Amino acid sequence: MKIELMNVRIHISKNTVTVDAIGNHRSEWQPYYTCYATVSAEGGKEMTDAGMVVDDSTIDFTIRWCRQSAVITSTGYRVQFQDELYDILSVDHMNFKRKSIKLHCRKVRR
Repeated sequence: MKIELMNVRIHISKNTVTVDAIGNHRSEWQPYYTCYATVSAEGGKEMTDAGMVVDDSTIDFTIRWCRQSAVITSTGYRVQFQDELYDILSVDHMNFKRKSIKLHCRKVRR
């Protein structure tokens, strides 16, 4: 792994359930982990859905393995990169060598 290629900062958020003062449950994104990553496999695609143009861009992030990054799943986490949010589609542990993890992501539709 070439460390010098990890030149962009990403923020990973975790989806948590919080309870307010009167007992209502809310789903919120809490900051979980910040690290440097390598960006690869950028792919842009636009679609028309119900008369609106929808950006369906995909991107891959490669991060170093650590205990915090090893628990990242595709259902409970998302990535923030350059003020854009990305849903994690899948997590590739790179043959479980404990060196790097690849996150396959798609831009969040807003």
